[in-house]
Amino acid sequence: SDVRRGKPTVHKVWNDNTAVLSGDAMLILAFRYMTGCPPEHLKEVMDLFSLTTLEICEGQQLDMEFESRCDVTEDEYIEMIRLKTAVLLAGSLKIGAILAGATAEDAENLYNFGMHIGVAFQLQDDLLDVYGDPEVFGKKIGGDILCNKKTYMLIKALNRADEKQHAELNRWLNAEAFQPSEKIEAVTEIYNQLNIRNICESKMREYYTFAMESLAAVAVAEDRKKELKNLVKLLMYREM
Repeated sequence: SDVRRGKPTVHKVWNDNTAVLSGDAMLILAFRYMTGCPPEHLKEVMDLFSLTTLEICEGQQLDMEFESRCDVTEDEYIEMIRLKTAVLLAGSLKIGAILAGATAEDAENLYNFGMHIGVAFQLQDDLLDVYGDPEVFGKKIGGDILCNKKTYMLIKALNRADEKQHAELNRWLNAEAFQPSEKIEAVTEIYNQLNIRNICESKMREYYTFAMESLAAVAVAEDRKKELKNLVKLLMYREM
């Protein structure tokens, strides 16, 4: 994307090489900071950090691969966003728990909390790409539709569409020349006909429930969970 969260991206402000090198430098800095962990936690933290970064790369690769596939399943999609997005939040929470001296069970519960919220976050991101306010969302609406990204909404639409709707979706997915606004409008109209927005929101609530169950299982006082609950509200009700 040329714009993320209302601001131009690094490759747009400078160039692709600068963006890649900046990412490399930030990764190196992250490993450098990790070496400051207490010795008794260093290996566990480094193992988790390394696994998380590899999973994010795998998820991004799957996301790109799915653009050229027409047979992506719902389970494949959920696994892709688990890797691409959710493990970052999950891994961050678990590392914090490890360094704070949490039990293995509590650290795992926090990991699962982050995982479920991360999936809900990405589902919300997909939804906002179609139904968000571009002035608030911070980028043009319909980018995923134009790129043929196999989002949860598109996968559900393909599964629920009747013969006519399915043919229309496939026509737009295979079109090489089109007016962007026309494609976005046509695909969104099929989503509306199939109630895809409500289906996506229901799936988000499902993962929100899973997340809150994992957080409830963490053996600390409820007042100490306040900030995480506030984070959930921020992520679930965001518009950008």
